[in-house]
Amino acid sequence: NTEAPSMAASRTAMKRTIGMRHCGLMERGEAPWGRHCRVPSRQQRNPFAPPRSVAGSGPRRHPIHRFSSSILVPKAVPSVSERMQELKEEGRCALIPFIVAGDPDMKTTPKALQLLSDGGADVIELGVPYSDPLADGPTIQAAATRALEKRVTLDDVLKMLAEVSPGLKSPVVLFTYFNPILKKGIDQFCKEAKAAGASGLLVPDLPLEETPPIREGCEAHGLELVMLVTPTTPKERMGTIANASQGFVYLVSLAGVTGTRATVADNVQELLSDLQSSTDKSVAVGFGVSGSEQAKLIKSWGAEGVIVGSALVKQLGESGSPEQGLESMGALLKELREAL
Repeated sequence: NTEAPSMAASRTAMKRTIGMRHCGLMERGEAPWGRHCRVPSRQQRNPFAPPRSVAGSGPRRHPIHRFSSSILVPKAVPSVSERMQELKEEGRCALIPFIVAGDPDMKTTPKALQLLSDGGADVIELGVPYSDPLADGPTIQAAATRALEKRVTLDDVLKMLAEVSPGLKSPVVLFTYFNPILKKGIDQFCKEAKAAGASGLLVPDLPLEETPPIREGCEAHGLELVMLVTPTTPKERMGTIANASQGFVYLVSLAGVTGTRATVADNVQELLSDLQSSTDKSVAVGFGVSGSEQAKLIKSWGAEGVIVGSALVKQLGESGSPEQGLESMGALLKELREAL
């Protein structure tokens, strides 16, 4: 550029003056270097421009990012023991529903789990269908048979749980007999169950003395092993089982299999008192609970949880269609939630 320096400086000053007058930032007649002149800030020139970084303050951030710290992150689902302790401190009785995976079909089970979670279930028991369910009565046996007839496997159940568990607010306890676990391998089963989103495990055909291997697998992968106490369990052994149980202690209310009953056995209140005198863990009563009046009664006896299985399984699997089953199960769940 062969232009004289003085002429170049004059043109630069003129451009600045015109630009400032256009923006209304300089009084008419003032030179660009006058005392009333101020150079427009970057934000004034472009209100949507991100703020200039200050030394030491890190990289520039777009305005929307300034509010990222206030975005709510979904709260992690608590463990079974954390949920039960939280309810105990609040003086509330836990509602623990049970359903069989794959009944009436594998497309309905995720919907049922979501409905239970959204409908107020504090903990959910999810049964793995099994051909010889020695602890289960006709209703749950029939549900397991329907699922097995559709070729539902343990792997199917874990895959489905992995897909639905991120949206659940309730910790899930897998209810399965020991043979499927043994076939997969104890450590591998526990690893896959935890990865799928399970929080606990209940194995009804495994006595206390045979639990060390599976307890080791549960502890290695962050699962809580729930144990059962029955009406025929000696009082001294009750305390031993309760101390070994994690999450809560499952008190079986009758000497027999699962199923709906018109009334709760008379000795349940005494059994509950005996068990609670030997542990400070939450005790949940199950087997034979079929409606809101029974749930209220068990709560009045001081139980920290009520488990309802067959009544819900029947509504879900025997209502004519999956849609009707979900509706009927949801209605019963609402009654139970209101009762507790």
